[in-house]
Amino acid sequence: MTVRTRFAPSPTGFLHIGGARTALYNWLYARRHGGSFLLRVEDTDAERSTAESMRVILDGLRWLGLDWDEGPGAGGPHVPYFQSERREIYDRYLAKLDAAGLVYEDEGAIRFRVPDKILTVSDLVCGEVSTNLKEAGSRRYDAELKREVEANPDLVIRRPNGGYIFHFVNVVDDLEMGITHVIRGEDHLSNTPKHLALFGALGATPPRFAHIPLNLNPSGTKMSKRDQGALIHEYQEGGFLPSGVANYMALLGWSAKDDQEIFSMAELVERFDLSGVNSSNSKFDYGKCRWVNGEHLKRLAPAELAGQAAPFLAKAGIDPADPRVPEALGLARERVQTLAELPGIIGTIFADAATYDEAAVAKVKERADLPQTITALETAFAATDEWTAEGIKAAVQSAAEGLGSKMGALMLPCRVATTGSASGADLAPMLALLGKEAVLRRLREFVGQIS
Repeated sequence: MTVRTRFAPSPTGFLHIGGARTALYNWLYARRHGGSFLLRVEDTDAERSTAESMRVILDGLRWLGLDWDEGPGAGGPHVPYFQSERREIYDRYLAKLDAAGLVYEDEGAIRFRVPDKILTVSDLVCGEVSTNLKEAGSRRYDAELKREVEANPDLVIRRPNGGYIFHFVNVVDDLEMGITHVIRGEDHLSNTPKHLALFGALGATPPRFAHIPLNLNPSGTKMSKRDQGALIHEYQEGGFLPSGVANYMALLGWSAKDDQEIFSMAELVERFDLSGVNSSNSKFDYGKCRWVNGEHLKRLAPAELAGQAAPFLAKAGIDPADPRVPEALGLARERVQTLAELPGIIGTIFADAATYDEAAVAKVKERADLPQTITALETAFAATDEWTAEGIKAAVQSAAEGLGSKMGALMLPCRVATTGSASGADLAPMLALLGKEAVLRRLREFVGQIS
């Protein structure tokens, strides 16, 4: 059997991390087993579906690296892949049910006669779940009584306006497209007996189901679009790496059964399997996501880091083509967790003048000998012929000896005077990139400010 999985987003909003994780698990499972990953679009809700939402969802999937073998833009043997364009197919399957006496009209709607028998979902994650749809019944909200009341348990599959219901079209599409595994959120588990009943009525073998745990926010409720980290485009804009986000999403409900947490996409394909999916809900941790992303940043090759960082550098006014950029990024990569943080670490190297942090300046001004310290540094630097990190350290050591002080005592005043901040990347290599003349100028300007 060739594995065929699918992701079926509704273009009614942004790509949510829960949906993206579902897409990732389906993609990983298909890739792990040498199968196919399909993308189809549930756009039967014409009032809410928009082209812009579709664009954002497709862009997000592409950014994550989740390429699809069949679907919008890729084509395939089961076109069209938009449900709004598949009405003739749904009409044909409805006719089959009608011919078998399994549907009837109810006030303009078409209902499917659910069978009066036990239906068992043998779920690959949740185990066996059994129900009788007739006995379970159905409920609806009565506006007059202002409470829920018993309702017809038979399943509406077509609305009075002629629009088909999610349950029916998904079953038809999974059948038509040869889907072998349906991997989706646990909130769909209660729908699965209805889908099994429809597969049975159509004389078809259902796919295998795997319902994955829900993503919860830090307060323990289901993540909404308003929660931090909920929307994929925010990661794109915020300087995260696709591999870092995919890595963290994989950990939201799955583990490799060992201590490894950082995975490349190739490693995830090799290691991912449904047996590693947890049965309990996962809790989203934005800080952990940032940490995972930071680990991926550290592993980027220099050229790749420069390419990924370029848009964020340009936005901050730093020329990505400046020959000092690769070395500067090398100094900063261990201190950041997103690409967007890089300019804040290295920006001073490329600025015309230092921007001084008031708290940092106040801290060094507590030193009574600050003017003498800065002057000693300027003198030592001016006399340095070797403008390298080692030459700069030697100059600071020389200035410290001249003041009868230790080298460490001069590092903070030197950093604040030349970069404007009390923290940052390794100082000597930064000053080497900044250049001798720029360093001397900033020292002189700082003395003028504190005198």
